Amino acid sequence: MTIKRALISVSNKEGLLPFAEKLASHGVEIISTGGTKKALKEAGIPVIGISEVTGFPEIMDGRVKTLHPKIHGGLLAVRDNDTHKAAMQENEISPIDLVVVNLYPFKETIAKEGTTFSDAIENIDIGGPSMLRSAAKNHAYVTVVVDPKDYSTVASELESAGAVSEETRRRLAAKTFRHTAAYDALIAEYLTTAVEEEHPESFTVTYEKKQDLRYGENPHQKAAFYATPLSSTLSLTDAEQLHGKELSYNNINDADAALSIVKEFTDPAVVAVKHMNPCGVGTGTTILEAYTRAFEADPVSIFGGIIAANTEIDAETAQKLSEIFLEIIIAPSFTDEALEILTKKKNIRLLKLDFTAGNGIAKKITTVSGGMLVQDEDVFGLDDANVTIPTKRQPTEQEWKDLKLAWKVVKHVKSNAIVLAKDEMTVGVGAGQMNRVGAAKIAIEQAGDRAKGSALGSDAFFPMDDTVEAAARAGVTAIIQPGGSIKDEDSIKKADEHGITMVFTGVRHFKH
Repeated sequence: MTIKRALISVSNKEGLLPFAEKLASHGVEIISTGGTKKALKEAGIPVIGISEVTGFPEIMDGRVKTLHPKIHGGLLAVRDNDTHKAAMQENEISPIDLVVVNLYPFKETIAKEGTTFSDAIENIDIGGPSMLRSAAKNHAYVTVVVDPKDYSTVASELESAGAVSEETRRRLAAKTFRHTAAYDALIAEYLTTAVEEEHPESFTVTYEKKQDLRYGENPHQKAAFYATPLSSTLSLTDAEQLHGKELSYNNINDADAALSIVKEFTDPAVVAVKHMNPCGVGTGTTILEAYTRAFEADPVSIFGGIIAANTEIDAETAQKLSEIFLEIIIAPSFTDEALEILTKKKNIRLLKLDFTAGNGIAKKITTVSGGMLVQDEDVFGLDDANVTIPTKRQPTEQEWKDLKLAWKVVKHVKSNAIVLAKDEMTVGVGAGQMNRVGAAKIAIEQAGDRAKGSALGSDAFFPMDDTVEAAARAGVTAIIQPGGSIKDEDSIKKADEHGITMVFTGVRHFKH
């Protein structure tokens, strides 16, 4: 379609003037509003005010200016429909062939600290989405542009062919409806949160593409990485990649799992993850101590794993990290010396992430065939629990430290999950088993002699006393679990029989 008349009204003026100049050079008549009109006029580009077209002034502080039949008639008219043509002639409506509109900055407004509810409402665009939807619906005759990145495409086609192709118009129309849908979804989410509607009758969310991925879990699966427009929690989507190859689908999943665990700690901590499960977690007074313990927890599985640290990586720690193959290292920062050491490894990904970002309760979304499940993120910690100790023996100070570590980690291990912890590190992890005693046996086998004197954490209650029996044989001296089984008394008696102290939290941490 040739373009004779364009309507331009943009809040984002990036690339606007060169594009408008190109349109004017092709004899396109430009209609505009407010600040856009002013910018075009100041640049010497011929422009007609919206009021000159509608014969009606902009009113109500600009709330009403484009909602007029002379605008929407010009956008929606089917050009080869005689009835539409007659209506246009009768009402002195001229066709509009190009709409260039982007919307009031609602997202940017609500992202600002201290934004009031009324500020947010004033930044809900009405006329913009209406024009975009009209133009996109009638894309057989109208070209619609919402993204400055598409200016060059339209200008190029005008230059080479004197018109915009049907294929481009259709592609831009689809992009426009995605744009308005995402805009409305953000507004709906904001208002739904404001009225504290927890599970509304429809759940509309929007994500923005961060990057295309080489493939998904396997090379034959296509994949991309999307981010929420406004993340309120510490998130991998905010990480800055300092070095290394592009992240893969599996890298992102594993890195997210590592980040979720290391967020549990305030003291220096290092988490090693393999296939979404922790293979080693260590804490210490320094990040080197923490890494050393995480490595010693499982020096075999850490190979090719993901490392997350909650404290700056220094040169000494970087040297140790460089001695094995790792896929990713996530940290709040790296010293210059550490970067010099680690960047010698061509393929390792180094991710810098601000750990001071918020860590509130986010919604976790899981897709299932034909639908999705939504739940609050599990941020329930031991400090929130109603802790009881049903056994005869109370935990020692050291056992309490080990129990707390086991409880923080087991929460992030695939169910059925058992974690053994001792001396500021995990020593055994049993993940994703069909029965609890099976998970315990794996953790105990991995721990070997280190199981003696360790603390055992379980993500859910013991349905019978066999897990306690297995723990006792391995030399475990302390257990932490939710309790709540009809056979709790059997487990308590078995623990007392072997002199094991057992803590009930009253809260389970299933992770499927």
